Amino acid sequence: MKFRFTARLAGDLRGFSRDELELFRKVIRDRFHPAAVARAADPAFGWPKSLRIKRVQGVEGIWEMTWSFSGPDGRATFEWIEIDGEPAIFWRRVGAHEIFGEPSGD
Repeated sequence: MKFRFTARLAGDLRGFSRDELELFRKVIRDRFHPAAVARAADPAFGWPKSLRIKRVQGVEGIWEMTWSFSGPDGRATFEWIEIDGEPAIFWRRVGAHEIFGEPSGD
């Protein structure tokens, strides 16, 4: 599955420690990506409960994911888009709970 990300997300990632960045990459690679591929093929496919994925309240089309509540607090926002006619993920923000102040990253 292809993806894109906002410039804001790139800035968010620069604030991560090496351990935080590795944890985020591992969660995306091992849990999120396989689930997103399955969900793109079948929208009825349920997200893994461990990722706590749900729609962001009050923001059309943006989803949130929480993979850690402690050590470090790990959250991200994303949106489904199309790239070359295929379902894809547009990553918007990543960080702690404060990213929900501007979840779209615009």
